[in-house]
Amino acid sequence: MTYHLYAIGNALVDTEYEVSDAQLQAAGVEKRHMTLIDAARRTELLKHVLSVASHRTGGGSAGNTVVALAQFGGKAFYSCRVADDELGDFYTKDLLSHGVATNLTHTKAPSGQTGSCMVMVTPDAERSMSTFLGATADIDETALHPHDIVKAQVYYMEGYLAASPTGLAAAVKGRAIAKAAGVKLATTLSDMSMINFCRTGLDAMVGNDLDFLFCNEEEAQVWCGSKDMATMCQQLGRQAHTVCLTRSAKGCLVIEAGQITEVPAAQVKAIDTNGAGDMFAGAFLYAVTHGYSHAQSAWLANQAAGQVVSQYGNRLSQDQMDALKSRFAKHLLV
Repeated sequence: MTYHLYAIGNALVDTEYEVSDAQLQAAGVEKRHMTLIDAARRTELLKHVLSVASHRTGGGSAGNTVVALAQFGGKAFYSCRVADDELGDFYTKDLLSHGVATNLTHTKAPSGQTGSCMVMVTPDAERSMSTFLGATADIDETALHPHDIVKAQVYYMEGYLAASPTGLAAAVKGRAIAKAAGVKLATTLSDMSMINFCRTGLDAMVGNDLDFLFCNEEEAQVWCGSKDMATMCQQLGRQAHTVCLTRSAKGCLVIEAGQITEVPAAQVKAIDTNGAGDMFAGAFLYAVTHGYSHAQSAWLANQAAGQVVSQYGNRLSQDQMDALKSRFAKHLLV
């Protein structure tokens, strides 16, 4: 084993803005959803936030997850696609600064624009995302490193790739390579819009032999077509060996082998939910690949996600991650 986690997903540079509900409505952005936009729409949206302070970080759902795992001390590889521009250079350096190995160091980036995501956060902590895919819209199987996939403990597919025909094909090809090598399989439902409009692609990622599935309560309701928790748990339990169903302040449910384990949430005041699910997956997979039980792993994941939502931004500092590891060690002694 060389990597604890090998992931494939969209390379996006996040720019976050604190806005009012009125500003969100004026911009015509759908609240709590991820909406794909083109370059013209991105230019239009930028006009609505000219006077709003912003913060830029590396992003992308699976990108956040691999960085989280690496910050905890795990080894990760990330397959993605950027363009030969300033944002692409920023994104590559961000991955490398966190110790994440990537295909970006082995290939010449194409001309064009690197993907970006405008994240608008309202006072109720909800994040609304407008995503310009740019170069990542054309991610394909050339981004895969099969010899590294087979040396990983877990192969993780970002659910957002279901929106890209070439990205989906790459994720599914990597899935087959991982499965043949005995590497565990994981994915996330990502967003309600993916379930509503890209269900077939998500079905291909999930398949019938998934090891880990991550989703939040709203995604679970849309996926299952029900708001009844017992019905959702039963249906989700058939989708993967282990399902982590996150429920914000209610904590999460770990569903496996017909059993449901409730794990409490961190007691925090939510300010910004951007990146919470990504952090949860990264912390959970770090702990699982380091020998901890699924309940213990979910405890760490809840604490890490709670830390993210209690601040602005999709990432935590290394000092914050180290403090979480110390709290985790103390929790295990109780």
